[in-house]
Amino acid sequence: MSNEEINNEMKELLKRSVHSVQNAELRRDLWPQMLRKLDEQPAPAIHVPWFDWALAAILSAVLIFFPGSIPVLFYHL
Repeated sequence: MSNEEINNEMKELLKRSVHSVQNAELRRDLWPQMLRKLDEQPAPAIHVPWFDWALAAILSAVLIFFPGSIPVLFYHL
C-alpha cells in the first residue's frame, strides 16, 4: 500500500467516525440531574494524612534547630 492509499483510507475512517458523533443528541437535559447530585453529596472534609503532618514537624524542627538551612530550603524551592 502506498502512503496515498493509507491516507485515503484514514480519511474515510475519520469521516465515518466523525459523522456518527455529529448526529448524536442527548435524550434529556443533564443539568438538573447534575444539580441533584451536587446537592446530595456532602462537602468533602479536608483530610491530611499523618505522614504529611510528620514531614511538616520534621521540617519545622530542622528549621528551628538549624536556622542556617533556611537559605538552602529557599534555594531548592
